[in-house]
Amino acid sequence: MRLIKKPKELFIEIVCLLYIFLFIYAAMSKGLDFENFKIQLGQSPLLSAFADWVSWLVLIVEFAIAILLIFRRTRIMALYAGFCLMTMFTAYIYIILNYSSFVPCSCGGILEKMNWKQHLAFNIAFVILGGAALWINHTKNNSERTQKTSPYYLQLFVTIVFSSTVVMLLFLYSEKIMHYENPFIRRYPQHPAQYKKELDLKYNSYYFAGQSAGRIYLGNYTAPLMLKSVDKDLDSIKIEKIIFNPEKKIPFQSTKISVRGSYFYLKDGKVPTVFRGSTRDWKLDHEIQGVPYFTLAQPMDSSSMAFRSNTKSMANILGVYNENQNPQVKFKSTLLQKQLDGFFDTDGVLLYDEGLQKQIYLYFYRNQYIIADKNGELIHRGRTIDTISKAKIKVAYLKKEKQNERTMKAPPLIVNANAAVYGNLLFVNSKIKGKFEDDKLWEQASIIDVYDINRHAYIMSLAIYNIGDDKLKDFLVTDDSLYALIGNQLVVYKFRDILKKEIKNESFNVKKLTF
Repeated sequence: MRLIKKPKELFIEIVCLLYIFLFIYAAMSKGLDFENFKIQLGQSPLLSAFADWVSWLVLIVEFAIAILLIFRRTRIMALYAGFCLMTMFTAYIYIILNYSSFVPCSCGGILEKMNWKQHLAFNIAFVILGGAALWINHTKNNSERTQKTSPYYLQLFVTIVFSSTVVMLLFLYSEKIMHYENPFIRRYPQHPAQYKKELDLKYNSYYFAGQSAGRIYLGNYTAPLMLKSVDKDLDSIKIEKIIFNPEKKIPFQSTKISVRGSYFYLKDGKVPTVFRGSTRDWKLDHEIQGVPYFTLAQPMDSSSMAFRSNTKSMANILGVYNENQNPQVKFKSTLLQKQLDGFFDTDGVLLYDEGLQKQIYLYFYRNQYIIADKNGELIHRGRTIDTISKAKIKVAYLKKEKQNERTMKAPPLIVNANAAVYGNLLFVNSKIKGKFEDDKLWEQASIIDVYDINRHAYIMSLAIYNIGDDKLKDFLVTDDSLYALIGNQLVVYKFRDILKKEIKNESFNVKKLTF
């Protein structure tokens, strides 16, 4: 029995011991906090779509390699497998740092205290050690070194290329799945929108009326003829008093103000009536004639608007009004799709983007949205990333002989609570928790999912944190910021480059996406 080993043998055994320690430590740290490990893999830009089975596979493979490295008969085979695995880990980190759309918060598993570049250097060191040990073992056992070492060198090189290629293919396939066939896994990049400032409004009765000329306008439900505006950084505050002297008494029931471009509008769909004025003098001096009854309305320009109304059976229906056309009102009965009663199941939020001249209607109780052009013609039916395709509601009819009187029989499952649009990006306040997500995050914040309505793709998600016990109530998006109403506070989040580069809007001279 030899007690003194040759230097080459000693080096191989030291490398094997290092690999054993590395994989045992890595597998144990993952196994002891396995749910967190799965969450971290779910947030990975490369492995999001495969987190369920990859999390188990990595754990099993690491344990298996460590065990096989212990036995002399299987040691070299296991070292080769460990060399392949470390090459994959190295390629994984390199792709994240250089080609991924975002870098996750941590590596997960082993050595979480390291940043990504330190972890890359650590992995490269182990790849070099593993490759060197395999090379030495080959030359040690080969009497014809000059004829045999070159092919083995090529074999190691091919192994590195093959392992890296496997990771690259997983990355490309995962990206395709996540953006276009999302299995309800959210991606949270590191701070795509950073908290900047908040302003105390004193009251919680404000809503977003719109934006114009670099200012954000807030309407007030309790003072319908008063508008408050702020600049983009919440430094300059103005109060605008709307001048309104109608020729006749109007039985207003539910008025709301919208600001778009150089015009503003006072709307009440229950009357129904819409008045228009200029932001130069804040005077309502024009009544738009022929407006139908509506439950939602979005001005598209000075003479037209998109609206939602009701049929005789009280089902929701979308339409377009244009003051300068004949007929002025065009109902689009095929846009909304009934599932149960046509009223509650098609409820949602109506948006309009003037840059792309598109209407967007997002359902509250199912994972669907509609994109239509300015004339109300369907462009696309899209889906949010959750899995609820049918509204989970129960409807009770108050009178059997008159079935248009109805109410909710039980609290509904809200899928999408609110939305905002800017250019090609649709921001959706989701109420449904996805895979690999932390319960604490959902307790502390409201989640906004971001979609590209040109590519029909999911992009990323971000968290808007509560203020005390108050959660997000309403929000508005500009070219570089998200403004949120949380309790009495108006909060601004500034977009970072990872999100700003996704915005494409012709009205702001930003280069349009080409495909």
